Amino acid sequence: MTNETYDFEYPDEAGYPDGVGTLSETQVALADEVSTDASREGSFTDLPLLLVQEPAKTTWSAIVEDEEIGDISYDLADDGRRVILKSTTVYPDYRGQGVASEMIRRLLVELRKQGVTATIECPIVRTFIDQHPEFADVVDPNHPGILRVRR
Repeated sequence: MTNETYDFEYPDEAGYPDGVGTLSETQVALADEVSTDASREGSFTDLPLLLVQEPAKTTWSAIVEDEEIGDISYDLADDGRRVILKSTTVYPDYRGQGVASEMIRRLLVELRKQGVTATIECPIVRTFIDQHPEFADVVDPNHPGILRVRR
């Protein structure tokens, strides 16, 4: 983990009096991971990682060889045409290997294909999108969620 800190600017309706939220140690580690994924070699992009939507749990789960290794939680809004991405989790044994980036990348590609937009409440997803602006079109323009990352 680096010594960097991350602050996220939230819109007024998010409920933070100062408009800023901070991250836990685990979240900082995942934010560091997605911030540096562009230079990563040998990540899960080449492995048989499946991203499976589990509506009963309101998650997309990352599965490798029948083992769940992480997930992204969500809520549905606007009759399923918009999702609210709430949190990203990578189980400890799989952190630092590009799992978070690959889960987020695959999810955003899938949402785009379905014509679904996203409200970003997860700071890890926001960090990923800031590093990969080619996915900015998936963020709902009327309900973006976290607006930007400040380091």
